[in-house]
Parts: sequence; structure tokens; C-alpha cells
Amino acid sequence: MKKILIIDDDIEFVDAVKILLESNGYDVNTANNTENGLNSINRDKPDLVILDVMMDSPDEGFQFAYKLKNDDKLKNIPILMSTSVSQVTGMDFSPASDNRNEEWISVDEFIEKPIESEKFLAVVEKLLNK
Repeated sequence: MKKILIIDDDIEFVDAVKILLESNGYDVNTANNTENGLNSINRDKPDLVILDVMMDSPDEGFQFAYKLKNDDKLKNIPILMSTSVSQVTGMDFSPASDNRNEEWISVDEFIEKPIESEKFLAVVEKLLNK
């Protein structure tokens, strides 16, 4: 069973995504901030991290992703960034976007909140099969 870690401070989002993923056969852990997320990553070695952008600071998710991708032991864990940042700021951070700086925004995929279940599950499966 593939292990997925959700790092997000939105309890309702976390609960909904956890139910969706568990009902599709995934083992899901959660963390409400990046400090707890890093502890969970080191302890549980997830196969995928689903990470929010805006938590304690507006760019906390970007900073955390950068940290993971620059850690030799953790850099191979795929990161799916869940975000409503484009709704809040109007900026697009999709892989084809000019706003995406590959060195700083080092995630594998983005998905906009609110998520569409089928699209979300397809992206999760794609990242787990890389």
C-alpha cells in the first residue's frame, strides 16, 4: 500500500482528501505544518507528499518543497502542491507557466483547490508511478 503524507493547515481539506485517498486504497498520514510534516517524512518515508502553499507564511510550502528537493535523502519523494494561490494572487504556477522558476518552485505537479476528485486521483497515480 502506497503511503501519502498531506501537509496542510486546512482541516476540512485534509479530512476530505484523506477520505478520498483512503477509499482508493492509500495509507494516509497528515500534518498541519511543515515542522510536523518533516518529522512524519523522516519517520514514515511516504511515497508522495501533498503540500499546501500558504500555511504559517504565504510561501511556506514553496520553502519546504525547496528544502526537501535539496536534501539528498528526501529529494526523490514526489511533491504534489495543492494551492489556491492563483485564486488569491492571480498568479499561475502550473508547469507551463512563466511564473514557475524550476529552481525555487521544485514540485512535481500543482493542483488547484478546490480539487476535482477524478483529476486529483489521476495526478496522484501518475506521481506514484514515476
